Amino acid sequence: MRHPPRSVLLAVAGALALLGSVSVPVVTASGATPACTVEYSVTSQWEPGFQGAVTITNNVASVSSWSHTFDFAGGQKLGQGWNAEWSRPGTTVTASHQNHNGALATGASVSAGFLGSWSGSNPSPTSFKLNGTTCNVDADPSPTPTPTPTPADPPAGDETPPVLRASGNKLVDADGTTRRLLGVNRSGGEFMCVQGHGIWDGPVDDAAIRAIADWNADTVRIPLNEECRLGLSNIKPRYAGSHCIDAFKDLVAKVKANGMTPMLELHWTHGRYTGNSAGCSDVHAGCRKPMPGTQYTPSFGTSVADTFKDDPTVVSDLFNEPYPDRATATTTQAWQCRRDGGTCPGIGHEVAGMQDLVDAVRATGAGDLILVGGIAYSNDLSQWLTYRPDDPKNNLAAAWHVYNFNTCANESCWNSQLAPVAAQVPLVAGEIGENTCAHSFVDQVMKWFDDRGLSYLGWTWNTWSCTSGPALISSYDGTPTAYGIGLRDHLRSLDG
Repeated sequence: MRHPPRSVLLAVAGALALLGSVSVPVVTASGATPACTVEYSVTSQWEPGFQGAVTITNNVASVSSWSHTFDFAGGQKLGQGWNAEWSRPGTTVTASHQNHNGALATGASVSAGFLGSWSGSNPSPTSFKLNGTTCNVDADPSPTPTPTPTPADPPAGDETPPVLRASGNKLVDADGTTRRLLGVNRSGGEFMCVQGHGIWDGPVDDAAIRAIADWNADTVRIPLNEECRLGLSNIKPRYAGSHCIDAFKDLVAKVKANGMTPMLELHWTHGRYTGNSAGCSDVHAGCRKPMPGTQYTPSFGTSVADTFKDDPTVVSDLFNEPYPDRATATTTQAWQCRRDGGTCPGIGHEVAGMQDLVDAVRATGAGDLILVGGIAYSNDLSQWLTYRPDDPKNNLAAAWHVYNFNTCANESCWNSQLAPVAAQVPLVAGEIGENTCAHSFVDQVMKWFDDRGLSYLGWTWNTWSCTSGPALISSYDGTPTAYGIGLRDHLRSLDG
């Protein structure tokens, strides 16, 4: 799916009506050093939004993890944030450490930022806490012990996710019971790191993942960026390589702890493409490319598969939305490029085809379920069966994406193009959505898939404006948008 251009949003925020930095001063009664100090600033403001920043300094014993809280004083709303896990389950805003910045030594500081919205006025918060200790006030003369973390609530899921495999045209678990993948996409990991803002777009703590499970979702699709995972030099080190890998392993664990299946998919890739429908001219993985390249993608696939090869509950979606058809002269060339890779007409870099990626995954010994898309941004499956990659594990499913603005977006096309594929292999709609801020279209999609016992996942569990992309939620506590209500209520109506 196309994303709201987060780097553009941040650039706009900085370019609009810059009012100057409005900071909260640090004042104590006696001049003694506070246990912690926080500087809060509004770096830019426009109607009706603003960009805020906090710098937190720990003045007592070092800590291995931190959580910073404050209350908005004027009913402001929290948007996306970076360099921390931001959430606002009630009136209190919480910014918690990420994997790369949890340690905070005595005298050390950490900075984080966010976007927000306001109405009427935008007063600054007046009280801040670090790990439960009030900041910017005189230190307690007696040492304050590090608070004991409050145990997390029990996971919302009541079972571990199943080990799935393709059996004919069905997905079945270890007992042979037919299963479906029903859930949401959790975007962010594909773009935040390459744009230099963090790893996630919004919180991925236990509460945020429980909110997904509360919709009766059983699957979370997690987009990845190959440059971030492989730690290429263009990625900020704190978001790259092992930091990125640890963050994704942590999210996979949280998804599983809530009884849901994690689905990992490669979304943005390296390789310059400037032809028809190019998303960007940069060689780096800063946008969606028509096909992945051989320089890094097979190594990426090997890395992911090797990490999770001993966990068959993880599902692999090889490549988000192939669109070689926008580059090649004929549809046949597009399907050949998509499966076989190599030198593809209209694409300047050497292409890694779906067969290359299947081979890379299986070479690690991983036997997990693999999803393979079609062409035309995975909306065209007309020749999927003809150009199906070979899988020595015989554990492949077809991936399909549909939005109300796609070509194959009506029942006539579904009956003629999807039904033959679904008769032979499991079919998973990895992305369904509509950009109308309503849900009448996805209601039709879900009914067609329900009638045939097929799988689908809504795009996307992010608090974006529906005018820039289908966003299921307006808050990470699970509050749905008008569009999201359709998916939430439907999932809750299903058995089990």
